Amino acid sequence: MALNIRPASEVAYDCISLGEIMLRLDPGEGRVHTARSFAAWEGGGEYNVTRGLRRCFGLRAATVTAFADNPVGRLIEDFILQGGVDTRFIQWRDYDGIGREVRNGLNFTERGYGIRGAVGCPDRANTAASQMKAGDVDWDDIFGNHGARWFHTGGIYAALSESTAELTIEACKAAQKHGTIVSYDLNYRPSLWKTIGGLAKAQEVNREIAKYVDVMIGNEEDFTASLGFEVEGVDEHVRGIDVENFKKMIATAVKEFPNFKATATTLREVHTATVNGWAAIAWHDGEFYESNQYQKLEILDRVGGGDSFASGLVYGFLAHNDPKQAVEYGAAHGALAMTTPGDTSMASLAEVKKVASGGSARVVR
Repeated sequence: MALNIRPASEVAYDCISLGEIMLRLDPGEGRVHTARSFAAWEGGGEYNVTRGLRRCFGLRAATVTAFADNPVGRLIEDFILQGGVDTRFIQWRDYDGIGREVRNGLNFTERGYGIRGAVGCPDRANTAASQMKAGDVDWDDIFGNHGARWFHTGGIYAALSESTAELTIEACKAAQKHGTIVSYDLNYRPSLWKTIGGLAKAQEVNREIAKYVDVMIGNEEDFTASLGFEVEGVDEHVRGIDVENFKKMIATAVKEFPNFKATATTLREVHTATVNGWAAIAWHDGEFYESNQYQKLEILDRVGGGDSFASGLVYGFLAHNDPKQAVEYGAAHGALAMTTPGDTSMASLAEVKKVASGGSARVVR
């Protein structure tokens, strides 16, 4: 049984996201603490999904967020415009000159190499997006008058403040009211929750949001930490996960949350920072669908790989309403995104289709 997705002809957008978008400062092959120059990118777990849908898959996308109105905010806006994502729903906040009341988020991220893992150092307190609250956004206008086939948000944004959690719930409810499919990436980050209630608060918030989600996305840690579902028989000191036990966990989750119409997860086996095993599984209508296995995926920049998986998954459902194709597109798109720098995808639809169908890395002339 396929998802009940609104026809493209009825709506202005294929997908709309809600989340914070930060300026990523990337030292390239170097370290943050010794860098003398940085490459600048935009990135945000929820936004990355819509940007991939626009730039790689050619769909109509918009994002809902807020920025302090200063040159940094306008720089991020310019990156978003270059990505083709509609900016009409972005809210702008007056800037006080020093960021005491409101500012834009920065994310210093180094890629890692070999035995040295990737490192992120976010600087995002008091950002405009984190101060958004329920009532700030006219969701009936967005989902009713403009319309969208799909709405995507996630656990990073919900963790920024009590008000963003409330806004996330408000948005999910409004999307469902207007017949829009809601996807949510759990994206558990301990650093975001540790000062606002820790694991208990993460589960409280995410379990409430889960009631209004159609397609739940997350890896094994996400489902365990954010929703409280344990994976039996997994040794934390052993790389990888027992897929059969993980399937049991998903089966338990969909029984507790019968509103889940599909779930999906990436399966990553970290050999080194630059060589990972990579695959994905999706559940829909009582069946599991596994992607191709990428046994030794060579990684340039792992940041955004999970978001690009979600982007490919959403495209598979929007374009074909087929969970098998969705999980293959997701795994292929995530793999390709990690071969280029920056948080967002530089892949093309033709490349995704080639990799998803088992194509090789032979030179294209």
